[in-house]
Amino acid sequence: MKFVPKSETTRRHIIESTAALFNKKGVLGTSVSDLEKATGLTRGSIYGNFENKEAVALAAFEYNWELKRKILFDGSDSQTNCEDKLLSHVLLHHPSAKTAFTPGGCPLQNTTMEADDTNDLLRSKAASALLSWTKELSEIIEKGVKNGEFKVDTDALGVSLQIIALIEGAALFARATRDMRLVNQLFDAAKKIIGEIRLS
Repeated sequence: MKFVPKSETTRRHIIESTAALFNKKGVLGTSVSDLEKATGLTRGSIYGNFENKEAVALAAFEYNWELKRKILFDGSDSQTNCEDKLLSHVLLHHPSAKTAFTPGGCPLQNTTMEADDTNDLLRSKAASALLSWTKELSEIIEKGVKNGEFKVDTDALGVSLQIIALIEGAALFARATRDMRLVNQLFDAAKKIIGEIRLS
């Protein structure tokens, strides 16, 4: 039998109240009492709207990713040319931008690292989001090629993968080493890649 939540309003409240919690602590690190405290609801109210804790975590990840995606593409869409659209994705991730993503870091990175060996459904959700981001960057590059902004032989997928790898790598170095020299080198590398595909 398909699970039917008791209240969409309450369900939304639970997702929004626990999104940052799951992004910081992960599924395994988040207890039911943590959920009760974050939402102000009882266990019964939470599980009247979600089948289990994993279902809450999946919904929270989707919420966190859509929040991040909206910020990225609002920033990108505000730019007039494709080079600046790509640069927007890079610059919004730099720590100095203080972009209001979900607290706790990148939900793609956090979720993948935890779910890799423990939760294939959650890992799959993160993989879909990552591939979606890659595809959307590739489309910006392909548009830039058609518009005559980027070189005709530009490998849109390859460049997109490099940009995302450098952004996520910079986030990893920032959190692990807190050495901004290394972080800035990675961001500079991402900007250089974008500059190199520009049609002079």
